[in-house]
Amino acid sequence: MPQDVVQLLERAQAGDALEVRAVAADLLAADPSAAHHFVNVVTYIAEADPAGSLAALEPMLAAAVLEGSRGWQACALGSRAAERLKLGASDPAAYDIDASLRDLVAAERLTGGEPDPVAAVNAAVAIAIGWYELRLYELVEPQFRAAHAMSTAHREQNGNCSMWLFNLAELHLRWALELYQVGQIQPAEEHTTEAERYALQAAAEVSGPDACTWRDMALLAAACSRADRHDPAGAAAAISRLLPILQERGLSPAALAYAWPFYGVALSRSGRAEEALEVMERAVADLPPEADWLVKASTHRTYAVLLNRRGSRETPSTLAYGDALAATLWLQRQQTLHAAETIRDLQALRARHEQVARAAELDPLTGIANRRAFDRAVAEARGRATVLVIDTDKFKQINDTKGHAAGDDALRAITAALAAQVREEDLIARLGGDEFGALLPGIGSATGAEIARRMVRAVRDLPNCPATVSIGVADGPALELPAALIQADAAMYQVKRSGGDGVEVCSTDATARAA
Repeated sequence: MPQDVVQLLERAQAGDALEVRAVAADLLAADPSAAHHFVNVVTYIAEADPAGSLAALEPMLAAAVLEGSRGWQACALGSRAAERLKLGASDPAAYDIDASLRDLVAAERLTGGEPDPVAAVNAAVAIAIGWYELRLYELVEPQFRAAHAMSTAHREQNGNCSMWLFNLAELHLRWALELYQVGQIQPAEEHTTEAERYALQAAAEVSGPDACTWRDMALLAAACSRADRHDPAGAAAAISRLLPILQERGLSPAALAYAWPFYGVALSRSGRAEEALEVMERAVADLPPEADWLVKASTHRTYAVLLNRRGSRETPSTLAYGDALAATLWLQRQQTLHAAETIRDLQALRARHEQVARAAELDPLTGIANRRAFDRAVAEARGRATVLVIDTDKFKQINDTKGHAAGDDALRAITAALAAQVREEDLIARLGGDEFGALLPGIGSATGAEIARRMVRAVRDLPNCPATVSIGVADGPALELPAALIQADAAMYQVKRSGGDGVEVCSTDATARAA
């Protein structure tokens, strides 16, 4: 199934979205898994339909939660964040950056430990795209690096691993373009250096049926990264050669538009100022409408800078206006980054607090609830419930004859035997030493007694363990459960006085002894 999902995702993104959507519908009718829902989601993403993808994401998220898949949950949350931002770009009423930030932070906390490599890789990529939409490049890079590492470890299930390296190269080129817009030249050059490293690694690692195209795309990114540094002439030659090749292979003008500002810079730095001006004049005229704002802004700015160097009177004011706008957008980006990091810090603090709170209510030896958790659950109980007080018989004998390590092993085995007899909504706790308690909400003493009898038999049947248990049972409404605990404790001691290994039921109706 994972390989089928990967192939369908690739087909959907390669232009077969409608056909894949029909296949996804059949798959969902037979198996409404989160993976199959994601195939359906991607068909809408591929068609640039954020409203459709958002509608398809809700059942995907529900399926992922039902399956207990952290990877597909993270993928759904990351995708929802990105698609919500895309929808908000055309519909201001739908723009909700706070919700997107919360989704992305929640998705990040779900990553890690996902056994399905397809889910894990798509989760990382979905989160990366979400942060990318917000231009938070610092948060994008770790996700694409993780996607590359996981894809490399599971090549047979995740296709062309080099695409994530190409995405990292493109990421650093875009980061550099933004930095150039606000006059941060040295940091921009540091990012083009990183872009070249990733691009060359991508070119070396390409594989699969489209290897030639991916290699040339990576080499184009590497050439762009050299335009502002050590090899402008070589960069200009490589860009001039690779652009028409990739255009002939069907890459859209929007996908290649990022290269034009670097081409103009490479020509200008190679002493070909007039040619650079001609190239950028043509690039401005041919800018595809679907190109993103950063590519458009960088193309116009590069052209304006070249005009200004030639002495154009109009360009200084145009550049001043553009630089002021770029500075405002950069400040907005920094504020969004601060907001994201604040939410991440708050979520991490909350998680640590919850972890400490859980640890404070867990018994470290057995891993079940402790006395504190049990007392809180009894105090917060609603409706009628049954309580059990459970004491281990002959436990001192184990410690005295076999040692405390054997005693600890016996306690863990007894805990497992007791816990196996209760429902998910019940609570079993170690109250101290070799004494346990159980809270069984919503049931009476008769059913509670049957559960207690199963516990007695389960402990009695433990191999190589001479211990047995004595259990007292009592029930009552929530407000009377503290009194019921006292009754159950007294009933437990009645069992012990009778030799142990049994159950004593205490209720307003009857008291019965059962082994």
